[in-house]
Amino acid sequence: MAIVEMKVPVIGESITEVTLSKWLKGNGDFVSLDDPICEFESDKATLEFPAEAAGKLIHVAAEGDDIAIGALVAKIDTSAAPTGTAPAPAEAKPAAAAPVAAPAESKPATYAEGHPSPAAAKILKESGVEPSAVAGTGKDGRITKEDAQKAAATPPAPLKGGEAAAPAIAQAPTAPAPAAAAPAPTGARTEERKKMSRMRRTIAKRLVSAKNNTAMLTTFNEVDLTEIMALREKHQDAFVKKYGIKLGFMSLFAKACAKVLMEMPDVNAMIDGEDIIYHNYVDISIAISTPTGLVVPPVHNVESLNFAQIELKIKELADKARKGELTLEEMSGGTFTITNGGVFGSMLSTPILNEPQSAILGMHNIVQRPVAVNGQVEIRPMMYLALSYDHRVIDGSSSVTFLVKVKKLLEEPVTLLLDL
Repeated sequence: MAIVEMKVPVIGESITEVTLSKWLKGNGDFVSLDDPICEFESDKATLEFPAEAAGKLIHVAAEGDDIAIGALVAKIDTSAAPTGTAPAPAEAKPAAAAPVAAPAESKPATYAEGHPSPAAAKILKESGVEPSAVAGTGKDGRITKEDAQKAAATPPAPLKGGEAAAPAIAQAPTAPAPAAAAPAPTGARTEERKKMSRMRRTIAKRLVSAKNNTAMLTTFNEVDLTEIMALREKHQDAFVKKYGIKLGFMSLFAKACAKVLMEMPDVNAMIDGEDIIYHNYVDISIAISTPTGLVVPPVHNVESLNFAQIELKIKELADKARKGELTLEEMSGGTFTITNGGVFGSMLSTPILNEPQSAILGMHNIVQRPVAVNGQVEIRPMMYLALSYDHRVIDGSSSVTFLVKVKKLLEEPVTLLLDL
């Protein structure tokens, strides 16, 4: 027997452990070379693990296990033949083929088939239903709690024939007794315990770290989006026709932030030990909500991209994030973050820093409300902006100035387009 050991490969410099989130091949299945056998969930992404040889797969770790880099995950028996290959003895002894062929047409019985789970057994016993009368829908034919509840709630079918009907009638008065003795509960009080996913645990640690290890403050302002909305309405069709994507708010906000960040390097900086690192480029991390948690992949060199390039890159990252296809390289980096809670209806919030970055801009929902314009009250589309920042790097005056500059660019988008 030749055994190939499958061990967790090195995924990234900072990753020392992964979670086996899902087996893609069952224990005992025959796998081919490079077949994906399982999925690993790291701190930043979900990765498929391919088979390093062809043969019979033997599980060593279980789903949900946290496994160190280099630890054993599975074994592959390379001497095993693929499922469905005819064994050699069958040709030498044709007489023995007949009894062997019969079971091949039916699914082999397992211990679980026709056996109730502990909860199901209790329900069947209380309701007087025999397990043999219940069809199990659980794994390998096991009778589940739901199967037992359905069997207990279903009255027995009436028997045909005059002589057989008499005993059924005689037993009828006793049938309602168990139901009367066990009234239905007035409200469900169920609980479910699930292990946190590795991504959720990582998010929790990073948020607590940002709260505990930074001098975080938040400053607010509001922006009138009248001109931005007029610009989008006027040129949207031409923009879509030329670039194949809509001009959204995110590219406008990202470009405005990038312009001001290049003018104010403190807001684009980060602390490393006792040093401050200043960046002469702007990589803006975009917060994207996924079924497994929030991810913040960066768009690199926003200061050098046009609006269409930013929109296309954001769409690409968002599609990959929701499919779980982001690579570690696509998740790395970032000098500033933008999060848009407005898409979920948020009016105002205090976004938390994305370490090691020193600032994050929070966008919120757009609300039509009355504002004073040149001494007159007008209804304008208004949005609250929030800038959370690390006071160790950014002074209060710098944070306020940053928001005021961003506000001016968005309220006068011509200056942003002309780079004034």
